[in-house]
Amino acid sequence: MFPPPRITKCLKSDKRTLSLLYHSHLSLRGAEQIHAHLLVSGAIADPYAAGKLVAFLALSARGDLAHAGLLFHRLPCRSAFLWNTMIRAHVDRNRPLEALSLYKQMLSTGFSPNNYTFSFILRACLDLSSLSDGQKFHAQIVKLGWEPYDFVQNGLIHVYSSCGDIDSARRLFDGSSNRDVISWTAIVSGYAKSGRIDAARELFDRMPERNAVSWSAMITSYSQIGRFREALDFFNEMQLAGVRPNHAGIVGALSACGSLGALDQGRWIHAFVERNTMELDRVLGTALIDMYAKCGSIETALQVFDAMSERDVFAYTSMISGLSNHGHSEKAIDLFLKMREEGVRPNEVTFICVLSACGRMGLVDQGREILASMDGVYGIRPGVEHYGCLVDLLGRAGLLEEAKRAVRQMPMEPDSYVLGALLNACREHGEVELGKETVESLVELGLDHSGVHVLLSNMYASAYRWEDVLKVRKGMEEKKVKKVPGCSMIEVDGVACEFVSGDWSHSRMDEIVSTMKGMDKQLRSSEDSLDWRNARPMHIALLESIPID
Repeated sequence: MFPPPRITKCLKSDKRTLSLLYHSHLSLRGAEQIHAHLLVSGAIADPYAAGKLVAFLALSARGDLAHAGLLFHRLPCRSAFLWNTMIRAHVDRNRPLEALSLYKQMLSTGFSPNNYTFSFILRACLDLSSLSDGQKFHAQIVKLGWEPYDFVQNGLIHVYSSCGDIDSARRLFDGSSNRDVISWTAIVSGYAKSGRIDAARELFDRMPERNAVSWSAMITSYSQIGRFREALDFFNEMQLAGVRPNHAGIVGALSACGSLGALDQGRWIHAFVERNTMELDRVLGTALIDMYAKCGSIETALQVFDAMSERDVFAYTSMISGLSNHGHSEKAIDLFLKMREEGVRPNEVTFICVLSACGRMGLVDQGREILASMDGVYGIRPGVEHYGCLVDLLGRAGLLEEAKRAVRQMPMEPDSYVLGALLNACREHGEVELGKETVESLVELGLDHSGVHVLLSNMYASAYRWEDVLKVRKGMEEKKVKKVPGCSMIEVDGVACEFVSGDWSHSRMDEIVSTMKGMDKQLRSSEDSLDWRNARPMHIALLESIPID
């Protein structure tokens, strides 16, 4: 029930009462008092008065959507404005299904939707990624004659492009007589999201006006497809163009910094966030944690994690992964236990990270217990990656027979990750024959990639079986198995430099080769150096590929 009337002396007239709804400091309690006054005075029957009250309760940050819903459904008469207000409120609160349900109720009561209605409904379709709903509402829009309106057309372009129907989006875009920055951004974002990044770049370059959304769409898309350097280039160009980065652009740039190891630029972005007092929400906080962890600054990642006011499963998982990857497996497991104590439900990726931490510490019993808790406690069925972690855990501990049994008893077909973990364990413990059997299993599964043969070759080399090493290498040549070139990156003076095996195009390659040869000479002359005839350190393999003048 609604609260009883408690009218303050200042509420002398309905006009004065309604004016309070525009007051910037009006509280929910004040709105409830206004509601009570309108009930007592009978003014609640006025669609204008009721509409203003519903709009405040539904759309204001200080409102109450549930209260607005009760009031809305009890009103004796409702206008199209009221229906649109409630539909918009549910879309704004990320409740697209409820918004579509209200739309159906609106039609059933005899109200006809207008262009504003469809702008909100199309946003609901976008949130649901529902192409079929978008097509259905498009037909209604055409039938009712609302397609020429700019924001309706932009909404349709956005729905089609975001749902992957780029051809339909492009037809609408090309047929538009008034393309604004929103329509350009919508079509650029949909080319980019579908993986057609070069086509998106071409359209972006043709845009007469660009805003933060269009820049961010390109930054995010380049980052998502692994073209990290171009993502950062776009981020820098965006600032030179005088466009202030928004939330999405910053998250995309941080992802690129983490993948490139560009710590200096990542720190600059973090400083930008703090200078502009941007809220360290869950998405931005997690992006910073991931960036710092990947760049090796695990302590700063922990500081960001501790500074977050609200931490979800993604923030915890990112922090657990960072700790585990930097040799702090014990802290990673402790954080996992803290996460459970705080009631944050782990997901599939969380379990992969914590099982990897168990493997690095050799905590076999705890790893078994955590794997069992996935289905037993959380109802998450372990996937092939989790079994791969178990095999790796057992293999590191030298329990190769149990690791073999785990592979045989898996409820699904083992993949290259699982068999690769077993093969690596065989190499570590000198189990050459088991390793050979594992490689044969990989070949039978069609997982005959270069990494498998390299592991087998290394295993033979560890056992000093050089003839078998040559056989493996010769087999790779005969099968034309291509080895993916190695790649490493280093940040120098804020610039990320990439080095790919076999690429000699770097401007200072002569100095690099000279330094490498100097390292080789110094190591060979060292009294406690390795047996160079049997061991083949990584840099020796690199030196052998350097052309000698």
